[in-house]
Amino acid sequence: MGKCDGRCTLLVICSLQLVAALQRQVFDFLGYQWAPILANFLHIMAVILGMFGTVQFRFRYLIFYAVWLVLWVGWNSFVICFYLEVGNLSQNRDFLMTFNTSLHRSWWMEHGPGCLVTPVLESRLAPDDHHVINVSGCLLDYPYIEVLSSAVQILLALFGFVYACYVSKVFQDDEDSFDFIGGFDSYGYQPPQKSSHLQLQPLYTAG
Repeated sequence: MGKCDGRCTLLVICSLQLVAALQRQVFDFLGYQWAPILANFLHIMAVILGMFGTVQFRFRYLIFYAVWLVLWVGWNSFVICFYLEVGNLSQNRDFLMTFNTSLHRSWWMEHGPGCLVTPVLESRLAPDDHHVINVSGCLLDYPYIEVLSSAVQILLALFGFVYACYVSKVFQDDEDSFDFIGGFDSYGYQPPQKSSHLQLQPLYTAG
């Protein structure tokens, strides 16, 4: 039961990770956030491998999934630091999420809950392919939405890492204790042993 419970729990965690990653991928596509799009794609592939390894009892796939979760936690920690502008990071100066190819921001900047967007017409600050807007009245600013999204990803990754290690340990123990049929059976078939003493019988012939 412990083995089944661990596998079922890990499959549930992987399913939640998959849903959260797909949801995040959609909004990153809408905001042209190329770096998160690439990271989300790799994460989705790793989660699918983790689910496959859990169902098919593949120890190596679970190890790969667990290692990726460590990298995923690191990436989401960086995203949190970026949007909170920890250290020298600045959203106004650094456009790391778009690989410094455009000035696009998070989709939630203009579409956050309660946000009122007012375009600033004829602004000299806007490049040719962009426009300047004034955002006000947001119930939750877009950096905090991105931070909450990354925090959820980290939480799911921590649970996934723990259960991936547990299930892979169970799989490894099962492989070590596997007994081939009759391979280690001490009560297997034994051929009859020959007797070292033969009993001689007299032979009578007609006279």
